[in-house]
Amino acid sequence: MTTTARHDQADTTTRGREKAFERARHSPVVRHEVFQTSLMSALLDGIYDGDMTLAELLGHGNFGLGTFEALDGEMIILDSVPWQLRVDGSVTRASLDQLTPFATVTNFVPTLSEQVNGPMTRAELSSLVDHLGVSANYLYGLRITGDFEWVSTRTVRRQKRPFPPMSQTTSDEPVVRHEHTSGVMAGFRTPLFEQGINVAGCHVHYVDNEHSHGGHVVDFVMNSGVIEVCLGTDLRVRLPLSEAFQDADLAPNDLDQQVRAAEHH
Repeated sequence: MTTTARHDQADTTTRGREKAFERARHSPVVRHEVFQTSLMSALLDGIYDGDMTLAELLGHGNFGLGTFEALDGEMIILDSVPWQLRVDGSVTRASLDQLTPFATVTNFVPTLSEQVNGPMTRAELSSLVDHLGVSANYLYGLRITGDFEWVSTRTVRRQKRPFPPMSQTTSDEPVVRHEHTSGVMAGFRTPLFEQGINVAGCHVHYVDNEHSHGGHVVDFVMNSGVIEVCLGTDLRVRLPLSEAFQDADLAPNDLDQQVRAAEHH
């Protein structure tokens, strides 16, 4: 491709995205619920006891992410199918009687989509998602499907009682880089004011098409694919009834730093 042709293609892409941004800003806002069990700040404080079965969780949404009792791996839910991504690299379909201490789900209905043609970093994609939204004050479900130059992930490790705070469980987690992989990322773009309730910013998990690898996404470069956005206006949170939750410190002074350290942001 000549330099002129590349510039023409870039101009066409830019104009197309500007039109998409304009459509997003003037799109009608329709109420859509996002459901969450427990809080990110509770997870930070070591509240890893499962409080809800996956069967009950799926009654609130067909798409989302979370973790399992005792931090036994990362969870990704696609089309009502929950997958468990463990630290040993295994990917298995989770059973409906398994418990979760923290998860966020919604019935995914894309309100806007954007085609990606050409390399895009995580930072660039995050910026694009911010522009695709009606307002930064809403939640957005994110489904990112495509081919990736590489994706780096990490996975939480199953913990034993007494459960340590999350800062101690994630500090030595290995980050694995998957080269030339195709699959799906699922998660949410959460407003900054919800830090501690959930993870502010773009938080996604990944599983490849063969269900052979995945985890919590640390970084990536996307070669091509589709970004789909689902607007969420209503957040419903179910809090645990356990004594551990009742006694937890949910508002530490360094909450933001703890979230960023735990999520490798």
